[in-house]
Amino acid sequence: MKILIAEDDFATRKYLKKLLSNYGECDITVNGEEAVDAFIMAVEDDEPYDLVWLDVMMPVMDGFQALQAIRSIETERNIPDDKITKIIVNTALNNKAQVDKAFELGCTVYIGKPIDIKKVEEVLKKYGFSK
Repeated sequence: MKILIAEDDFATRKYLKKLLSNYGECDITVNGEEAVDAFIMAVEDDEPYDLVWLDVMMPVMDGFQALQAIRSIETERNIPDDKITKIIVNTALNNKAQVDKAFELGCTVYIGKPIDIKKVEEVLKKYGFSK
């Protein structure tokens, strides 16, 4: 499995890489713009990401903007629904408006901070990712 992590906080990036590397190869970006660029390169190389983990509050381009851009790229390239990337949106902003916005933009799963390892493992298992 190929995983892209977009997180601006160093400690959280390191934690996520350690956690998610049990499930596949992880690439790391520090903002949404880098995440979108990495996503485009992976699609163009015919090696798309299976999972993208997006933090919401990032510099340059936030996670919502990156989510919207990724879903637009998939639509433009006619990627079928059963092949679209699973996207987990993660943020400390655990309010209904933020959750609703994430799902409206096309996230697969919304996980609040602090990160609950058991919930992450359950989500990954639900979507067919295994250690």
